[in-house]
Amino acid sequence: MMNPLDLFKVEVLDNRFRPRQPQPLPNAQRSRWNTPEYYLYGLVFLTIPALMFKSVYDISQPTHPEYPRYAPLLSPGWIPGRMVDNSDLQYRGFRSNLLCLALLLVLHPLARRTYEYLQFATNGSSSRANASTVARGKNESTKETANSRLQGRVRFDLVFALIFLAALHGISTIKVLLIVYLNYQIPTRLPKQYAGIATWVFNIGIMFANELCRGYQFAHIFALLLPAQTTNATGKTPQTTQANWGVWLDSYGGLTPRWEVLFNITVLRMIAFNFDYLWMRDRRESSPIEKKNLDPANLPEKERVSSGASPIDFSLATYLAYTLYSPLYLAGPIITFNDYISQCRYPLRNLTRGYIIPYAIRFLLCLLTMELCLHYLYAVAISKSNPDWRTSYTPFQLSMLGYFNLHIIWLKLLLPWRFFRLWSLIDGIDPPENMVRCMSDNYSALAFWRGWHRSFNQWIIRYIFVPLGGSRVSKGRAVANFIAVFTFVALWHDINLRLLAWGWLVVLFVLPELIASYLFPAKQYENRPDVYRWLCGIGAVGNILMMMAANLVGFAVGLDGLQGLVDGIVGSLGGRVFLLAACGTLFVGAQVMFEVREAEKRRGVVMKC
Repeated sequence: MMNPLDLFKVEVLDNRFRPRQPQPLPNAQRSRWNTPEYYLYGLVFLTIPALMFKSVYDISQPTHPEYPRYAPLLSPGWIPGRMVDNSDLQYRGFRSNLLCLALLLVLHPLARRTYEYLQFATNGSSSRANASTVARGKNESTKETANSRLQGRVRFDLVFALIFLAALHGISTIKVLLIVYLNYQIPTRLPKQYAGIATWVFNIGIMFANELCRGYQFAHIFALLLPAQTTNATGKTPQTTQANWGVWLDSYGGLTPRWEVLFNITVLRMIAFNFDYLWMRDRRESSPIEKKNLDPANLPEKERVSSGASPIDFSLATYLAYTLYSPLYLAGPIITFNDYISQCRYPLRNLTRGYIIPYAIRFLLCLLTMELCLHYLYAVAISKSNPDWRTSYTPFQLSMLGYFNLHIIWLKLLLPWRFFRLWSLIDGIDPPENMVRCMSDNYSALAFWRGWHRSFNQWIIRYIFVPLGGSRVSKGRAVANFIAVFTFVALWHDINLRLLAWGWLVVLFVLPELIASYLFPAKQYENRPDVYRWLCGIGAVGNILMMMAANLVGFAVGLDGLQGLVDGIVGSLGGRVFLLAACGTLFVGAQVMFEVREAEKRRGVVMKC
């Protein structure tokens, strides 16, 4: 039986972190939990977090003078006596449709199992035995059975995806399919030397075109392409026939008419397919799996990602099934085409109930945490109400408003990602976990970006950073690569100046960590580990403050809002004294983070974030 505390270990989130042999790593240090230093840190953790919550709770009361300013942004909640801060448009869409999505999470895997049973039931008793084996998730040894499983999954994924898209986007499904089909033509029709560049030009162009053309409304398309004709048979004001037809078609936009808002995640899968296909052509003469004498039914993730698909797998049907895979279509996580094909052909052995159920419990606990935050801490609504940062709140309250804004941003991203990954796990596909650390368990800017939207980070490394030369180049070239990466990341999130500023701030704030690691190498402090740990703690404080500033600019209050927050905090003597105390608290937090990672090393867990 699982220890309840084990539920919060990183190994529960993703089997990729579970060590094959749970023994301490060579560089693991002895535990410091039972030392006077960490007893003091424990006292801080018992008192400060309660004060942090109370500070925002106090200004979220109806009796607070600023309450009438943001009260219109609140909605009736399910907790008696409390309103709910449902003012974030992005999370509101997920929260409002959660029950429908939960029903879909149950019905989709049931429909697949029914399809598999009927598919194999038509081929006699031996096939029925195979069907029951597949349904239980056991690996098959023969290539014929594996290929049959792949074909069956691809057919089901493709049919279900078309139905799912039609319900989501209505008539705009045609636009989605057309863009996806055009992308397929790039690697399969163009000469190889042009296909890579064409892939980037096409997909980045599509992101800009989707934004600028607002999803290519039929009313606008017809107005441009068809000759103007008018009708006034009813005596009403004449209108163009093409406008009538276009408006009528646009009215059938499905549950999510603005399909272009969700399409950027599909762009990543389109790019992944194209380059997996192009790289496959480089190695098609021989199979790396056969060269290394690996068991294709038990491939490690690295091999699944690099060479899990064979030349015959890159068909239009498999491409569409992968690109439009329903559990991951709306928000990810992102899985490469090679990995998707490999898992469709050979189910993972460790994808068991003992893995999925604890993950589902973690999701429910995070959902409850978010609901409590939205009912008791109105940080988002306060920020959206354009308050006077300098006069309305104390420096402590201002800093906590920024802090809890970031926590709610973290939760509003984590919950959809974990929900859709849970759906995928139940369906038999294991994509990478996107959020492997709590937002408050990060002290390194570099490690933070490896663990925040982790599948996107892995995608960037595979398809952008490594092809550009990675970090094994000159320092100037490495900085240029970081700028290119984060510029793409910012444009991918949304095409606006605020996110570009966020992307460039991230690059700027990564530089101090790189410089500090060069000036203070760990080898110089081998005989003084505590001194090095305290030096790292001081650096971690600066890193945390810069990461908070960058994310507040990009995802919460913008540059003007950040300036107002900073002025309100440091604009007085009391504010500057508070800032020093806050830095001390962050130093304590960093020391606890260091020890959490040492505990992971003692369990044999290898992580880079």
